[in-house]
Amino acid sequence: MLTLASKLKCDNGLKGSRTAATVSDSTRRISVRDKLLVKEVAELEANLPCTCKVHFPDPNKLHCFQLTVTPDKGYYQGGKFQFETEVPDAYNMVPPKVKCLTKIWHPNITETGEICLSLLREHSIDGTGWAPTRTLKDVVWRVNSLFTDLLNFYDPLNIDAAEHHLWDKEDFRNKVDDYIKRYAR
Repeated sequence: MLTLASKLKCDNGLKGSRTAATVSDSTRRISVRDKLLVKEVAELEANLPCTCKVHFPDPNKLHCFQLTVTPDKGYYQGGKFQFETEVPDAYNMVPPKVKCLTKIWHPNITETGEICLSLLREHSIDGTGWAPTRTLKDVVWRVNSLFTDLLNFYDPLNIDAAEHHLWDKEDFRNKVDDYIKRYAR
C-alpha cells in the first residue's frame, strides 16, 4: 500500500536523478503540512499515553485521524471516547481541529462535541494557545488530560455540566456513568 511516507522517500530519491527533470513539479509537490506530519506522526506513535490510541482510516491522509481515549481513573474511567482530528493546510501556523464524536457529560466538552482547550485556540489571551512550536503529540496529551488534570469546572464550555458538579457531585457522577453506559462503551 502506498503511504505518504513511502511517497516522500520515492520523491526524495527522484531529486538526484535525471528522471526528476521529466517529472512535472506538480506531481512532486508535497505540502509543508504533510512533510511535518510524517515526522510528527512517527513521534506521536512512539510517545502515546497508555490511555490513547490513534487510527488513520487512510494512511495516505495523515491530516485526518481518529483518537480514542480510554481513561483509567477519575469520573470517566471505563469509558471509551472517540475524537476526530483534522489538520488544516495552514498547519503548523494554525492548530488542528478536534471534535469529540462520543456524547459525553463533561464541563469542557459540549454534548455536540466542541472542546474547550486553550491549546486548540489560534489566539489565546493567557498565552497557552496554539504556537507553531506545538505538535500533534501536544494535542493528544492535552485531549487525554481533559479527563484528569485539565478537567476544569470553573471555566466551562458546558455550563450545565459544571453547575451540576458544583451542586451535586454524586448525581454528576451518576449522570457521567449513565452517559458512559449509553454512549461510550
